Amino acid sequence: MAVNAKDVKSLREKTGVGMMDCKKALEETNGNFDEAIKLLREKGLAVAAKKADRIAADGIVDILYDENLKVAVMAEVNSETDFVAKNEKFQEFVKGCLKVILKDKPADVAELLAKPFGDDNAVTVDEALKDQVLQIKENISIRRFVAVEGTLGIYIHNKGSIGVIVKVDAGDIADGDAKLSELIKNLTLQIASMNPVYVNKSDVPQSVIDEEREIITAQINGDEDSVKKLEKIPEDKRGAILAKMVEGKVDKYYENNCLLEQGYVKEEKITVGEYIDNYNKENGSEVKVSAFYRFEKGEGIQKREDNFAEEIAQLTGNK
Repeated sequence: MAVNAKDVKSLREKTGVGMMDCKKALEETNGNFDEAIKLLREKGLAVAAKKADRIAADGIVDILYDENLKVAVMAEVNSETDFVAKNEKFQEFVKGCLKVILKDKPADVAELLAKPFGDDNAVTVDEALKDQVLQIKENISIRRFVAVEGTLGIYIHNKGSIGVIVKVDAGDIADGDAKLSELIKNLTLQIASMNPVYVNKSDVPQSVIDEEREIITAQINGDEDSVKKLEKIPEDKRGAILAKMVEGKVDKYYENNCLLEQGYVKEEKITVGEYIDNYNKENGSEVKVSAFYRFEKGEGIQKREDNFAEEIAQLTGNK
């Protein structure tokens, strides 16, 4: 059946799918608009299945904050390329996911995918994701999300490359207090730039420190210069010196990985913990960091490394 350009254009506007795909769908369904949408959705499922094994290590991190509820939700949604991450439709999809998380409070990604998506609830999040794959022609995946309630600070770096939520216990200080807001903002910048793992020393599991001590000890024993230095020390004192060397490096681990132990990026002579202590002394308060969450897009995902020269060699039969 021949279809007119107006119907093709209308179907494209509704689905976001390419003109040729819309034309084929209308032809295959004899111009039935609803059946054409259903067919495109089925094709989306098939395309998504084909692309599911392709590495999606780019994308964006985004945050939605509800001031009335005092709740912030943050999600990382991955795509294969930075080009797609800049796509307006893709960004709208991410914001739509954040709205679902805020409204329906899913426990995990699997539960999120089953939730209704959009104002009309016509499709699930999973179906909306498959529609994105069909439109954009790349693998897309919702990797992780978090919802946090309380006195919060939020920060998005570099248009979604890093997202941060920090939660503080501010006592009787009212939300919106200018000095408190500045403190929290500075903490989000610290977390974004210095990537701490824990709030303070007591949060580090003992198993992590034990493993760190083992690694450090092995490194010292495997370093020729360190071994020579230890050999110059009387044998009965070597154990104590080695232990001191190990603990010095463990302290360095705390400095690198614990927020309150890190050097404060805006004033390197003090730690973040000292910065907060100074704030509390000046304002007669007892503000404490309760928790923080930091998402960096593609963090820990093994990106595909294309070797252009090898691909050309294969195409020309020279390999």
